Amino acid sequence: MTITSAMPKAKERKRRIRTKRVSSLPAIKLSQLRPSHIDLRNPLKAVLVCVDCGTWVPITGMQGTVQKLVPHHTGKAYVDAAIRCRSSNRRVEFDMTIPEWCRALTDAVKEASSRQSTAVLPKAFSPQTDRTLRARAERTPAGRRADWNAVLPRVADTDKNRRSIPAGDAPTEGPAVPLDTLRPQRPAR
Repeated sequence: MTITSAMPKAKERKRRIRTKRVSSLPAIKLSQLRPSHIDLRNPLKAVLVCVDCGTWVPITGMQGTVQKLVPHHTGKAYVDAAIRCRSSNRRVEFDMTIPEWCRALTDAVKEASSRQSTAVLPKAFSPQTDRTLRARAERTPAGRRADWNAVLPRVADTDKNRRSIPAGDAPTEGPAVPLDTLRPQRPAR
């Protein structure tokens, strides 16, 4: 098909649709937002976090008289339902300059870095726990046998003391306490 002068020609459209609508909500003041929720590094493409839905939204009209948030949805694109955020077309008041914002941002970064520890240190052991853990790590089977052999004489003395009858009066009432170890006998077949 050839193009002739009689054919209708589409008129060129605007690249961006700019609306004159402004939200009835009060204007967002930059001084009331966290410095980390504002990005003024490129002033003509300024961006901030929407106070209602928490998404990063560009500010339109930077060279005009009225700066406002771009119309946007509350959810993720192509995932959530397309519900318009109530802060769309909300005015933005620049009550701080870019150098003031830079100073506030560096102060916020310094404060945040001072709150965060730089190294994770393990919990300190008490001296007794440390000695016990080191001794366990250094023990060998021969060392365990030697420890047991060193304890055996004291165990034998304690058993002997348990078997002896204490000096003093014997109980007057009740059965006598058996001194021999009782072992059950199997009946003969």
